[in-house]
Amino acid sequence: MTRPSPFGYPFLLGFDEIEQALDRVSKAASDGYPPYNIERVTRSEREPERLRITLAVAGFTQDQLDVSLEENQLVVRGRQVDDKSRHYLHRGIAARQFQRAFLLADGMEVLGAELSNGLLAIDLARPEPERIVRKIAIAAKDP
Repeated sequence: MTRPSPFGYPFLLGFDEIEQALDRVSKAASDGYPPYNIERVTRSEREPERLRITLAVAGFTQDQLDVSLEENQLVVRGRQVDDKSRHYLHRGIAARQFQRAFLLADGMEVLGAELSNGLLAIDLARPEPERIVRKIAIAAKDP
């Protein structure tokens, strides 16, 4: 049975891209690693309102992490390699890889990323929407 699309109504025109984005998000891996927070950082005198994504990446170095913007997706990848010279008596912290993707709205800007104390923080600027009012001329067509 096919699930009806919430964007199939005749008054929702041009929302095809949003529907495709929702499909991408729903198909994304549901792996909970690494855990992350998303917070709103309020506006200050020097900086606009921002969003901050913080990922817990303990054990990863700056060289093992990659943050990239691919179309409208912010993709964070982590790659660790096993150190063959170490001999563990117990191994509870495994070297692992991850990929976490966040779908961004049009116009979102990535301001930068910072790694501190095992937390990777990525700041995003939320664009200020421009209020545009445009008058549409009505053409008269008399028979």
